[in-house]
Amino acid sequence: MESVTAVRRLSALAQDSRLAVFRLLVAAGPSGAPAGEIARSQKTPPNTLSAQLTLLANAGLITSRREGRSIIYAADYDAMSALLLYLMEDCCQGRAEVCAPLSALARRAACCDQPQGTPQ
Repeated sequence: MESVTAVRRLSALAQDSRLAVFRLLVAAGPSGAPAGEIARSQKTPPNTLSAQLTLLANAGLITSRREGRSIIYAADYDAMSALLLYLMEDCCQGRAEVCAPLSALARRAACCDQPQGTPQ
């Protein structure tokens, strides 16, 4: 990832309500959430939410699709992963204790890829 892309994505997340919207979409999973539901859960006026979603979309962190009369927004997990990898690329430089907490988190997140009942 180029540093310009990383800065654009980090800038999009560097505001309380945009970060909250992004985290909500990450938690919503790949199916995403309709704009109205996001606005209600965040207690955000539709025009404010629209600006936040546009900024996150322009940064490449979320996607949108139309379903009937609704627009469904979803986190772009590949973009999020690329940003996290960019940030962690040279994290420990030979000192495993620096990245140990992140390694443990990554192992826990790996369980998301496993079908239920499948041993890890």
